[in-house]
Amino acid sequence: VQLQASGGGLVQAGGSLRLSCAASGRTSSNYVMGWFRQAPGKEREFVAFISWSDGSTYYTDSVKGRFTISRDNAKNTMYLQMSSLKPEDTAVYYCTADLRGRIWAPVYWGQGTQVTVSS
Repeated sequence: VQLQASGGGLVQAGGSLRLSCAASGRTSSNYVMGWFRQAPGKEREFVAFISWSDGSTYYTDSVKGRFTISRDNAKNTMYLQMSSLKPEDTAVYYCTADLRGRIWAPVYWGQGTQVTVSS
């Protein structure tokens, strides 16, 4: 599985960005995709995931109500719509995938895209 993330950038607090992650390669019945992020000087943290089979989603508490994860099965692409962005959302965002439904420790990682939120 190869992952290509895009869509990061610089935005003011309160603004919006949409990240995309294009996937290529094999899938499975337990295929899940997700987003993690890593802020400067902090550990990498889980943001959200989506099940490819039924579209179920899960978010970390700090982004609930502000971020929306979605997928386009036909395009093999996952999205993260981020709204009401805060400076603390500044991080490198990584898209992930796993063929066995491992949400917290996915096997496949994209290269990361920088999101910077200015105050």
